[in-house]
Amino acid sequence: MSQLFRQSMTPDSPEAISRPGPLPHNTHDLPTTDIDDHSSSSDSSASSAASAATVRPSSREQPAPAKPWAAYFDQELCLTQTTATQKATYLVYLCPPKNPSKDPLFVCHHGAGASALSFALFALELRRQLPTAGILSLSARGHGSHVTDLFGAEIIDFSLEALTNDALAMIHLTTASQSWPQIPPTILIGHSLGGAIVTTLSTTHFRSFGSNLIGYCVLDVVEGSAIEALGHMRTYLSSRPKVFLSVDEAIVWHTRTRTIRDQRSAEVSVPSILVPNGDGGFTWRTDLAATNPWWEEWFKGLSQKFLTGRGAKLLILAGTDRLDRELMIGQMQGKFQLVVIPEAGHFVQEDVAEKIAGLLVEFFKRNDRSQMVLPPKVSELLAQGKKV
Repeated sequence: MSQLFRQSMTPDSPEAISRPGPLPHNTHDLPTTDIDDHSSSSDSSASSAASAATVRPSSREQPAPAKPWAAYFDQELCLTQTTATQKATYLVYLCPPKNPSKDPLFVCHHGAGASALSFALFALELRRQLPTAGILSLSARGHGSHVTDLFGAEIIDFSLEALTNDALAMIHLTTASQSWPQIPPTILIGHSLGGAIVTTLSTTHFRSFGSNLIGYCVLDVVEGSAIEALGHMRTYLSSRPKVFLSVDEAIVWHTRTRTIRDQRSAEVSVPSILVPNGDGGFTWRTDLAATNPWWEEWFKGLSQKFLTGRGAKLLILAGTDRLDRELMIGQMQGKFQLVVIPEAGHFVQEDVAEKIAGLLVEFFKRNDRSQMVLPPKVSELLAQGKKV
């Protein structure tokens, strides 16, 4: 359950974003605007929450340089959309599929307080194992994307409906920006809060994908444990460091507390969840406390949606104690594939990116309908003069 803390919680204060540029290799030279535009926040494990405020890198530890997004994705897109009630600038990262008509697009959504770059190392590993695949990593509002009313005032709405509509808009806008004739064959991947979003897409918005929604994968979140953990969220948030002296210090903190267990992933994901605090230091981008009114709504009904959504289903957990009764019954009935990775923490896609990529490649190949050979129709056999 402590892992669930990290997923639904990572600070995010909605900031107006101009088009962000790649992060420099020297994080001490980062311009204020660049960090602002690439910031998003990540959560630490509840088990380390008590010591969170006192963890500091020792003087003997070497600084961990931030890595630019361009080492993992082909494109960074700022997609704009204006409706009758709002203006949105959505930030996404993309590696296009080689052939969007037949090659898969893995659409990734991060958890609360994290960022689209929490899937950076996963994207690199996935493309290594399946070079023709595409990866689209989405930034939620307040986590890199920016949504205002028509007068420019930030819209504070983190309801599941709003977040799901944002995700669907980003998928459609990306499809249009790339001039794809339709959404490519799609695998949805959601971590924590992102899992609630992709299961909602698969149950109430599956028609938007036509026949191209192959399936979805939920990473380390189940309804029962998530809702139970929410009762401790305020304590968890108050126990984390409020300020880091540098981006390097934040990277070291995440790895030392084992919030993120892979140094390579921390170097690209952590800078994107921070913003300058005005005093020379850095603080969390996402104000998770502001999302409090929607915490329970995010996860209520998650198990049922996961079991009834359109497409193949994969659940990857970092521990076996998180299956609630509904999921246990569903698993015994063979309704979904379950994989447990005990060596990973809550951020499984960052801790064991190569393994997660391998599981998703296998999941796609097993459920790729384009590779299925169907028997000939009776009418076709009769037309060929064959007896049926």
